[in-house]
Amino acid sequence: MEVVLLQRIESLGQMGDVVKVKPGFARNYLLPQKKALRATKDNLARFEGQRAQLEATNLEKRSEAEKVSGKLDGITVVIVRQAGETGHLYGSVTARDIAQVVTEAGFSVVRSQVMMDRPIKMLGLHPVRVALHPEVMVTVTVNVAKSEEEAGIQLEAGGFVSPAEAEAKELAAEAEAEAAAEAAAEAARAERAAARAEKAARSEGEPAS
Repeated sequence: MEVVLLQRIESLGQMGDVVKVKPGFARNYLLPQKKALRATKDNLARFEGQRAQLEATNLEKRSEAEKVSGKLDGITVVIVRQAGETGHLYGSVTARDIAQVVTEAGFSVVRSQVMMDRPIKMLGLHPVRVALHPEVMVTVTVNVAKSEEEAGIQLEAGGFVSPAEAEAKELAAEAEAEAAAEAAAEAARAERAAARAEKAARSEGEPAS
C-alpha cells in the first residue's frame, strides 16, 4: 500500500514522502495513529494544502522535545524485579513499565515512545531509546535490579553482579584492605626502628660529662 507520511518515521522516510508499506502496518499503525494517509490523489492534494501548517506544527513540537531532551538524555531509572541467581527475571520489563518509571521521574512519556525490539529479561543496566519526537531521540539507562540497594551496586559495577561475583569482590576487597593495613603497619615499624637507630647514633656521638 502507498501512503504519504505526515511526519518522519524512522526507517521509512520524512514528512511528505510517499512510501510503500505492508497493508497491515498501514491499517494497524500508520493510519489510526495519524502518521500517514493513503496516497490517493485527493489525500495528496489535501496534504499539500496543509503542508505549511503541518511543518510549522512539527517545528514547534520538535523545539519543545529538544528542550526536554537535554534533561532526559542519559538519566538512569530503577525498576525492581524478582530474579534468579543467574540474573534471569521472573517475568520481563516492558515498554509500558519503562514509560511509567520515566514519567514518575518527571518526564511525560507513553509506551509508544519507548523504542524496544523485545522486553528486558535480565537484571543489569539496559540502554533504551525514547522518542520524544520523530526527530528527537534520547537514551535512558534502565537499571533492573532485585532491590534499590542492588541497583546501586550494579550502577557502580557497570552491570549485573551475580552472588558469586559479589562474594568474590567482597573477599578481594577484604584481602586488599588487609594487605594495605599490613603495609601500613610494616611502614610504621620501619619508621620506629629508624627513629630508635637515629636516637642511638646521637647518644653514641655525645661527649662524656
